[in-house]
Amino acid sequence: MSTKHDQSLPITGMHCASCASTIQRTLSKMPGVEKCQVNFGTEKATISFDPDQTTVAAMNHELSKLGYTLLDDSQPMEPNQGHQQHAGHDMDRSPHAGHDLMTPLTSDQAVKVRKLQELAKLKRQVQILIPFMAISVFVMTWEIGAEPLGLWPEMPDIMMVFFHHLLPILATYTMFVIGVPYLLGIWRFIKYRAANMDSLVGIGTLTAFLYSFILSAFENALAPYMNTEQTYYDVTIVVIGFITLGKFLESRSKLRTGEAIEKLLGLQAKRAIVLRDGKEVEVAAEEVKVGDIVIVKPGQKVPVDGEIIKGASSLDESMVTGESLPVDKKVGDQVIGATLNKQGAFQFKATQVGSETMLSQIIKMVETAQGSKAPIEKLADQISAVFVPVVMVLAVVVLAFWILVGSQFMPISQALTLGVVSFVGILVIACPCAMGLATPTAVIVGVGKAAQHGILIKNAEQLERLSGVDYMVLDKTGTVTKGQPAVTDIVPAGQLTETQLLRTLAALERHSEHPLAQAVVEKAETEQLRLPTVSKFSIIEGQGLTGWINHEQIWAGNPRLAKSLGHQFEEAVIREFAESGKTPVLVMNKKQVLGYVAIADTVKDEAKETIATLHRLGLKVALLTGDQTATARSIANQVGIDQVLAEVLPGDKAAEVQKLQAAGYKVAMVGDGINDAPALATAEVGIAMGTGTDVAIESAGVTLLGGQLAKLPTAVRLARATMRTIKQNLFWAFFYNVVSIPVAAGALYPIWGILLNPAIAGAAMGFSSVSVVLNALRLKKANIER
Repeated sequence: MSTKHDQSLPITGMHCASCASTIQRTLSKMPGVEKCQVNFGTEKATISFDPDQTTVAAMNHELSKLGYTLLDDSQPMEPNQGHQQHAGHDMDRSPHAGHDLMTPLTSDQAVKVRKLQELAKLKRQVQILIPFMAISVFVMTWEIGAEPLGLWPEMPDIMMVFFHHLLPILATYTMFVIGVPYLLGIWRFIKYRAANMDSLVGIGTLTAFLYSFILSAFENALAPYMNTEQTYYDVTIVVIGFITLGKFLESRSKLRTGEAIEKLLGLQAKRAIVLRDGKEVEVAAEEVKVGDIVIVKPGQKVPVDGEIIKGASSLDESMVTGESLPVDKKVGDQVIGATLNKQGAFQFKATQVGSETMLSQIIKMVETAQGSKAPIEKLADQISAVFVPVVMVLAVVVLAFWILVGSQFMPISQALTLGVVSFVGILVIACPCAMGLATPTAVIVGVGKAAQHGILIKNAEQLERLSGVDYMVLDKTGTVTKGQPAVTDIVPAGQLTETQLLRTLAALERHSEHPLAQAVVEKAETEQLRLPTVSKFSIIEGQGLTGWINHEQIWAGNPRLAKSLGHQFEEAVIREFAESGKTPVLVMNKKQVLGYVAIADTVKDEAKETIATLHRLGLKVALLTGDQTATARSIANQVGIDQVLAEVLPGDKAAEVQKLQAAGYKVAMVGDGINDAPALATAEVGIAMGTGTDVAIESAGVTLLGGQLAKLPTAVRLARATMRTIKQNLFWAFFYNVVSIPVAAGALYPIWGILLNPAIAGAAMGFSSVSVVLNALRLKKANIER
């Protein structure tokens, strides 16, 4: 029986959104490929295929014809291929300079190296082209300023002759040396009928070059019929120059969009000290096995996930959870790989290693999210898929229109010149890249920034949904409250003081396994109380417990136990506790009630401020719990929550979410990610409160690491900022193409005599993509904390 294989592979050779559409279309048609999604922003293909029917090698066989390659870890790039960087380019230095030169690079490392090599190559080309462009712009400016503007006299004949011979030489080098990718684009278009941005630029610039070459080569023969002085060598130079400069700036900017993943990878510890045969041995972190005893000394990073078995320390977990304060750890506590040991030495048993560690899961999730597509992107993808063929047809139609119709109103030579200029202008200015980059670049930056704040977003769709949420439903236990009972009130009723009452109750509770008993004992330990000895301890089922302390029998339990003993108690105190959501414990001797102790699950310190912030963001907030209504209302009142949905069984929580959705709200459900699974799945966005290494990464669309409720408004702000950036990018990308293509076609010429110079079109096209990437990078500096 065949099995489906899912793989995410880097792609080389992609230069525009149309490339992504071509690759996706080609792979999807292959037998054995069930699903394929190509992301231009991350330059990766996510492929679901049957390995019995096809392989990555077979896919590459088809893609290589079109100039693309899938990089597979099973065929890693040799190290010497990636380390021959161009001398003198500090900005292009490989981040893998410290990589073992004898170790083959993984596909991701190979992609990084290739990108840096491509960047170095583009930089050299730009350095060559800038003088060429300066000369061309100088000539163009002089000609336009002299005639028709009349700002200065015409160029002297000797200069005119010099540039008349120089520009063809510069254009030839530009077209046939630096412009090779565009010529290959034309060849692939002719041979395989696969067009992309390179095809457009190649056809446009080659047309301008050949038109100019024909005028130069047959200058004398054509002079009676055409203006042979009006050549477009400068257009070839400036268009290729500006597009190369645009590619260089875009490539450099896109490298910065993926910095979040690199920072996460950089967190990993490189070495580990393990106990082998009773001796301390230093090994590579990847060599640590499950069950190994690992030693961590002050100032060292924890290499893998595990459980402390000896010692105690304070760990900085900010790099993983976003929590700024160090966290105290003791025997039995979980430690997370990549966190920093601040003080104290300890030993722990490795429980998760390699790809199973929390950091590895985070990196995998962030990479998956960055490569995913948001629903808003579908329109841009659909347009990009047909964009290049439509532009080619439009360019030919406009050229034919100028020659056939324009020649009826002007000399054929002028109509032909205007037709060629419009033809080249349309091909050059049309830019599918800006549309293709609009969403993925913003998603990459947004998801990466979220991860740095301890917020994991599963995919771009969840990001888009979170931005539109207007109702936040919070589970009570572990979300709004700490999930750990604590002593809140101590009210003496007899001769005992608060301390004596707590000491007496804690002595009894120390022998109980009830969850509330632990809260009392912890309170006594916090206050460093010495507890008396208890004898003849016993549990009274459903009511409490009893034992002998200092030759006196003591009881502790609920009001029913007090009634069974025939004791009177203050019902007002019990009622007050109940209304506040607190559980009363009565401490009694044979004669009377000695006092009352209240135990409750206390609200998180940040809960009230978080709810207030959510309200300022325009969200309604509801508390969803299975607890009694009085308890739930008490918690809600403490933190300022709008609505209480209490006494709801776990299986009915999803129905409560559906009721809010039926009322027209877009709901986000915040819970522990396991018990609230149906409600998390039902809501537009499920948000899990991830704590420790047991973070429920797969159970929700968004996970708040460390279980910090304060990250909730941050996640909402980030989602809104990311969607705002995506909409800005899409608007300008569409606006640019809708306005620029008609202008390039000559739509303004009959009215105002304005015709777009193809050189200006090339500059506009080059910088349209750069502007989209730079706008996405603004997200990095966005203040999402408040």
